Amino acid sequence: MVNIKKFEVEQWMDAHETWATYNLAETCCASISLDDLIALSNPNAAIKKADGGGLLNYTQKQTYGPIRGSSVLRSRIADFYDTPTVQEGHVLITNGAIQANFLTLFTLVKPGDHIIVQYPTYQQLYSVPESLGADISPWKWKPGERGGGEGGLDVEELRGLIRSNTKMIVLNNPQNPTGAVLSRDTLEKIVSLARGHNIIIHSDEVYRPLFHSLPAGEESPPSILEMGYENVIATGSLSKAFSLAGIRIGWIASPNKDVVEECASCRDYTTISVSQLDDGVAAFALSKPTVQNLLNRNIRLARDNLTLLADFVDEYHEVVEWARPQGGTTAFLRFRTKSGEPVDDEDFCKRLQEKEGVMIVPGSKCFGENGDFKGYVRVGFVPEHQVMLDGLKALRRFMAEEYEVHVPR
Repeated sequence: MVNIKKFEVEQWMDAHETWATYNLAETCCASISLDDLIALSNPNAAIKKADGGGLLNYTQKQTYGPIRGSSVLRSRIADFYDTPTVQEGHVLITNGAIQANFLTLFTLVKPGDHIIVQYPTYQQLYSVPESLGADISPWKWKPGERGGGEGGLDVEELRGLIRSNTKMIVLNNPQNPTGAVLSRDTLEKIVSLARGHNIIIHSDEVYRPLFHSLPAGEESPPSILEMGYENVIATGSLSKAFSLAGIRIGWIASPNKDVVEECASCRDYTTISVSQLDDGVAAFALSKPTVQNLLNRNIRLARDNLTLLADFVDEYHEVVEWARPQGGTTAFLRFRTKSGEPVDDEDFCKRLQEKEGVMIVPGSKCFGENGDFKGYVRVGFVPEHQVMLDGLKALRRFMAEEYEVHVPR
């Protein structure tokens, strides 16, 4: 039987989100309804009952549908990548990015392979290959060390991690939980290393293209698919940046069509296809101008809410620190005592929710291995604006009434 570790962050979410008053742990941009989605579209292109040109096709028979996803949906996803090497046939639709990641790793990773994983990151990206018999090396983000690579990542350190049996480098751009972004220059260096050793790059781009806080004059980085290297895979979904987690649509894309074919073959043993209803909603969401309006809404919300969170960090700078996120929906904050010792982040999160109803995620439990990231918490900062306002107000109340009275260490 495969031995796989408990998925700590998902178990924490499951145990806490149903009774949270202010969910500041959610990683999706504030969700939208179908009515909201229609409001973001061209009104003349809304629901049409007969011709299939709108949100839902009421005359469509509810069969399994196109096994790999509809042509319309796969084409619209391919259009997101600015490269002729990714077309409709290079995209496989999955049940969310979580299946896309699992399927890619299950298909490509074998016992004895060596996998380098950007760290910290979503636990799936290292626990799944580890369960398959791979040897994992974390490419570690070093808090407070901004030089040598974005988010404290050093490409020269990555070079030193490569072995003769290194099969894959796993990236997460923008990164969960830090919100760090790998620039074009850094991606070019990573690709150069991978190409020189014929290493596959798997990039979880589920938070792409939510780049809201890049330095002035810096362009949004390209997808890994746009870097001119064939042995790359990108995964994505409509859950995070597109506010549509409920339709469970994700994808695998690669310029290497053989990889897509292998993943499709393995998927025959799992879900067969995605729901035609979900496929239709996803295709509608990615149509123009709907997709631009949706992303504009979410980028504005991310910027406005991040300003609120930055004000909190500034106010409590004696006991809170961070590297301000440049993309995505999450921030990684370190809480410490005035003498500089990290708090017990798990106890802190539990007491905060019990006292004030504010839900956040403990970093050492949900993102750390071997005691890493003690004192860190992940905050999801793109809920509805009022939720962010009220949640931070409750957090301030906790800081005033509880934090200095009893700070677990």
